[in-house]
Amino acid sequence: MQNYIDKIKEIAERLLQECKVEMVFGFRKGSVPMMNEPFFAKTAEDVQQLVWDSNCGINLANYLTDRKEKIAVLAKGCDSRNIVTHIIENKIKRDQLVVVGIPCKGMIDKRKITSLSEGEITAVTEDENNIIVKGNGFEKTLNKLEVLQQNCAVCIHRNPVAYDELAADLVAEQTDVDRYADVREIEAMAPAEKWNYFDDLLSTCIRCYACRNACPLCYCPTCFVDESKPQWVGKSQEAIDIRTFHFLRAYHCAGRCTDCGACERACPVGINMRVFTKKLEKDSLELFKWEAGMSLDNRPPLDTYKPNDPDDFIR
Repeated sequence: MQNYIDKIKEIAERLLQECKVEMVFGFRKGSVPMMNEPFFAKTAEDVQQLVWDSNCGINLANYLTDRKEKIAVLAKGCDSRNIVTHIIENKIKRDQLVVVGIPCKGMIDKRKITSLSEGEITAVTEDENNIIVKGNGFEKTLNKLEVLQQNCAVCIHRNPVAYDELAADLVAEQTDVDRYADVREIEAMAPAEKWNYFDDLLSTCIRCYACRNACPLCYCPTCFVDESKPQWVGKSQEAIDIRTFHFLRAYHCAGRCTDCGACERACPVGINMRVFTKKLEKDSLELFKWEAGMSLDNRPPLDTYKPNDPDDFIR
């Protein structure tokens, strides 16, 4: 990881000194382990705080919406696909950005690591293959592959799809993963079983909207849950209101989600709401041969029309 950090700092410092950008969006160490925080470097001194490791899971595309400055942004595979989506949807212009591509082998899941530890974690370090966890009275070495975020474990677009500079050599893409095994399991359930599955899934939701706030696609000036005229969804903790929020938010991401995992990562109660967007991602791929954010030249299937579009849903 040190090679990544050195190259990131070199690129960032050069871009700022040559006045090619006004700021560099990256990460610095957070105040607690496994919680690196977004950081805007504006000077050569700021650049020294930039870091990169397996705790940089926050999607920095979330901070680009409607910006006016000239910006350099660090972008792993999923981030770069969201940046492409932002450009297609006119939320930022391509010539405003210098995209520093970060080939990525996955981000670690802090919940998995916490569950495998015997007490409070005080430090987490890593090498190429392992995560070393230290705490009060214990130290444990974990295989990195076993504690990846689930979206990273099944990712087949680890390399950035659009970039101006690279911070490291491109990595090998995964070809032996089944991205939609969990979706097919749910599809195979009987209706009553599906109802119970989603009832259980959402039973712990506290409607904090962390998933919405972390999602780079949720940039509407007024979210539908905040509308009062008309009021689309109630404000209660009733199950129907919670389901309505999650189902409608997922549909707003249809054909746009890159499975970056920001929603699940941000959820304070650990709800895997990715099952909603993964189903829609699977349908977009099977029906329209579409994966979000892979090209600046093509419009998403839900804002275009072709005479040969699938219409089997029409009754």
